Amino acid sequence: MPRIIVEVMPKAELLDPQGQAVQAALGRLGVDGVVSVRQGKRFEIEVEGQLSEQRMIELEHVAETLLANPVIENHQLTVE
Repeated sequence: MPRIIVEVMPKAELLDPQGQAVQAALGRLGVDGVVSVRQGKRFEIEVEGQLSEQRMIELEHVAETLLANPVIENHQLTVE
C-alpha cells in the first residue's frame, strides 16, 4: 500500500508562536545553542492500489484545501 506523507509548515516569513514556546522551554531545560524552532504538522495517508498521476493530483488538492492553509502554510507531499 503506498503511503504519502504530507508535511505542513508555517511560512518562513510568519511568526511561529508554538515554535517560539518550544524554543523558550528548551532554554529552561538547560538545552543551549538552539537558534530556532518551527512547529508543523505531518499527515500519513495510505491509499489502495497503484499510485497514479491522477491520485497524486487528488492528494495535492486535499493538501491544498484541507490539510494546509495556503495563506500561512507551505506543504510538501512525499511518497514513502
